[in-house]
Amino acid sequence: MTLEELVPCDSSKMQAVSEAVERVLVAAQRQDRLTVGVYESAKLMNVDPDSVVLCLLATDEEDEGDIALQIHFTLIQAFCCDNDIHILRVSGMQRLAAILGEPEPGAEPRDLHCLLVTNPHTDAWKSQGLAEVASYCAESRDRNQWVPYVCLQER
Repeated sequence: MTLEELVPCDSSKMQAVSEAVERVLVAAQRQDRLTVGVYESAKLMNVDPDSVVLCLLATDEEDEGDIALQIHFTLIQAFCCDNDIHILRVSGMQRLAAILGEPEPGAEPRDLHCLLVTNPHTDAWKSQGLAEVASYCAESRDRNQWVPYVCLQER
């Protein structure tokens, strides 16, 4: 049984959170507040975990068998839980790539499996989308779903 089978992708709440995630990613990328890649994210969290406000772990069905990726995800999830960082699992890698404009023409595609949204200590970034995502994460934790799931919808 896959995560998608356990958590349906068609609820109105899921759609609203999915749209909020998209808005957050676009704004974070535009403002240079987005770290992309498993290794890049791990390095940032090691150096400055207090600047991270959201961690997105992205997979599709073909990634489920990647043991190394699942181990990285487990370690990242544990770190995020220990450091009160909102964490969200997402599916829809093609949609994620489209949101981030990947791949750039002539550039090698980036690893989109882990994305961090940061908020430097000197700046109080206000984002309605980020507030919606944070609220969804908190509600999910209240229901003992420590790593909530969102399906990014193709458009």
